[in-house]
Amino acid sequence: MSRPSHLDHRRAIALAVLVTVLWSSSWVLIRFGLDDADLPPITFAGLRYGLAAIVLWASLAVRARRGDALPRPSRRDLAAYAALGLVFYGVTQGAQFVAIDRQPAATTSLLLSLTPLIVAGVGVVALGETVTRRQIVGALLVVGGAALYLAGDLGATTVGLVAAGIGLAANATSSIAGRSVNRRSTSSPLVVTTVSMTVGAISLIVVGLVIDGAPTLSGEAIAIVGWLAVVNTALAFTLWNVSLRSLTAVESAGINNLMLVQIALLAWLFLDEAPGAFGLVGIVVVSAGVFLTQTRPH
Repeated sequence: MSRPSHLDHRRAIALAVLVTVLWSSSWVLIRFGLDDADLPPITFAGLRYGLAAIVLWASLAVRARRGDALPRPSRRDLAAYAALGLVFYGVTQGAQFVAIDRQPAATTSLLLSLTPLIVAGVGVVALGETVTRRQIVGALLVVGGAALYLAGDLGATTVGLVAAGIGLAANATSSIAGRSVNRRSTSSPLVVTTVSMTVGAISLIVVGLVIDGAPTLSGEAIAIVGWLAVVNTALAFTLWNVSLRSLTAVESAGINNLMLVQIALLAWLFLDEAPGAFGLVGIVVVSAGVFLTQTRPH
């Protein structure tokens, strides 16, 4: 089987940036769902990814009916997709929802911005990818800018910090695992996303039912879950897996940290969380760091 075509580097970057915009808007919608629609965090996450998984399976069925050729993953591939789903959706997203519920979203975003440093170290060993000095400097700028942005009272809580820490570890792990899975010649972004999200959603729904019981959904809650599932999840995660075919793990993690800037701006506009002088400087530093991290010397 021939190797699937890849996007050129600039288009892959543009696609990944678009996905981060969608994901950043999710943080505002999640806050509305937790506060205004009174959705429990784990149940909320399970509903989001469960509905998104249904949408993806429907898309696969339509393609199969049209006769589109899709690679058939081996048992080994399916096991890798399932493991990715448990880490990327079950653990990372579940922990993130809990952290957002217990402390300001910007605090959780700060901790997750440390992902590039972890990925840079692990990616060299696990994936055999080289990390340039330029990328290392960029990752350090991301962390330094994040610290500047959130200088002062972070409003952190014990539960929130623990959940965010778990999310950070799982996010770094899934960045490596996602790159490893998606660069295989036998993988399809849609199949990878569908299978992994299904496994992760099932784990979230089971845990949510055990902890929170069956949820009561208002019209607002249904609208928020529906938008997050179809646009910000089913579509966005598929596009992200497409971009991973052409980006290294460090590049994808660095672009992902654009969310720190985007979340800050969206929180300013919609949640009345205006950044101070340190925040504005931090945004500039993070932007420079992300640029260095996701660009190549040539």
